[in-house]
Amino acid sequence: MEGTSEILEQAIEELAKLPGTGRKSARRIALYLLKQNDESVIKLAEALVSLKKSITRCSTCGVISDGDPCSICQNAKRQTGQICVVEESQDVFLIEKTNEFRGRYHVLGGVISPLDNIGPDDVRIKQLMQRINDEDEEINEIILALNPDSEGEATSYYINKLLKPFDEVEVTRIAYGIPMGTELEFIDEATLGRAFASRNTF
Repeated sequence: MEGTSEILEQAIEELAKLPGTGRKSARRIALYLLKQNDESVIKLAEALVSLKKSITRCSTCGVISDGDPCSICQNAKRQTGQICVVEESQDVFLIEKTNEFRGRYHVLGGVISPLDNIGPDDVRIKQLMQRINDEDEEINEIILALNPDSEGEATSYYINKLLKPFDEVEVTRIAYGIPMGTELEFIDEATLGRAFASRNTF
């Protein structure tokens, strides 16, 4: 189309790849950035480059972090006997906002999904079992806080089955105050907090 900028169109095309952002929203963001002063845009660009290059994952729990180990794993005040198993790092951030849980986490980095060719070896279940077998951690409770959909349920049942031989480890799950099919990121903090506080034995 005549009269348009190829550079602007390229920026719109890249912005439109962001989740929940269509071409209309991407164009609005690109035009907004164009109006900002150089310093603001450069700060944003530097923050995005730093996000990609500097952020790491905790080798213990798998959460996105500035350092390894993460601040949660390093915190001596956290209850070492409890591990909350979640799908992604964003679930850790949501649970932390509730102030209901003072243990530690294990981020699977996904869930078992045969339709997407994702099996148990493709998520961090093996690392979870290594933590449970580690005498230094002395785990006595595994809390399953996965999304209440078919993939989350399948992953929860798989983990529960693996933990059956460990008599000293209690397996619990967050209560079903959350509607089936709803992802944790869309649940308000109060509902998530109540569900976490009233978790049940698996």
